[in-house]
Amino acid sequence: MLGDAPKFINLKMKQEDFVTYGDNKKGRILGRGDVGNSDSIIINDVLLLEGLKHKLLSISQLCDKGYEVTFKPNLCISLDASTRQTLVIGKRVKNTHVEYL
Repeated sequence: MLGDAPKFINLKMKQEDFVTYGDNKKGRILGRGDVGNSDSIIINDVLLLEGLKHKLLSISQLCDKGYEVTFKPNLCISLDASTRQTLVIGKRVKNTHVEYL
């Protein structure tokens, strides 16, 4: 999930529904599309959410799409299970969040 439309390589705008965050607040879905570039793996079917300030990845959705996600003390790595190509690497920042590299 992203809140920044220019990050999408293609985007279909369509107010669909809402998502519910962990604190029970809701975010309006403004559209969905693909994120990535020619130098990286493309993540399909990413939601554009109104007002979202951080990039959020759903671990269960990545696993459903054939990716493996491994957590280490200071980072997490997501790989395509069939090709072993790295999708994303995230670095733990303090104890507050993960920054994707």
